[in-house]
Amino acid sequence: MRNILIVSSAVLALATPTAAANLSISVKGDDGAPLADAVLIVKPNAGVAAAAPIRFSWPMTMAQHNIAFDPYVLIVPLGSDIGFPNRDKVRHHVYSFSATKKFELKLYGHQEERTVRFDKVGIVPLGCNIHDKMIGYIVVTDSPYAAKTNAAGEAVIRGVPAGGAVLSVWHPDMRARTPITKAISLSGSTRQTEVVPLRPPSARIKH
Repeated sequence: MRNILIVSSAVLALATPTAAANLSISVKGDDGAPLADAVLIVKPNAGVAAAAPIRFSWPMTMAQHNIAFDPYVLIVPLGSDIGFPNRDKVRHHVYSFSATKKFELKLYGHQEERTVRFDKVGIVPLGCNIHDKMIGYIVVTDSPYAAKTNAAGEAVIRGVPAGGAVLSVWHPDMRARTPITKAISLSGSTRQTEVVPLRPPSARIKH
């Protein structure tokens, strides 16, 4: 009987789901102002189950609208096909020279769309050969726990496995060229504030 109880306890322990946590983050620049469009990615120390494809709740498109990329920053899952619809009445020539994904979408017009597959983790700056002021970014991740801050500099990442993890923070106007990473511990509802060192105002990207 004792052996049966031990086995039963082990089975119940394996069947118990891992506790999940919600991470609420406020991001500010080192000037104290809330920072919109900051990309936050959490990677649990225990790893991420690879059985299901990563899906985010926002549209997987990088449109051209009002002679700008819309959205300015887009987070996409590794291996995803991203649409580039032209919603302007002028033609665009979208490109990236990044190490993460080098590509070129030659001139295409109103209501036309092109698609690009992003098959490497990293940051992909975008430009337009016709309109120099058009700048945008695609951030490719292999973690399902990601979010972008709103106009108030806030974001929530839900359902992260409780325990140790690594948080990365990135923004186009950061002083550092690569994301800032730090070890964090998650349990229940966790709140924290991150301060990002920014380039001088004259060197920041205008969009």
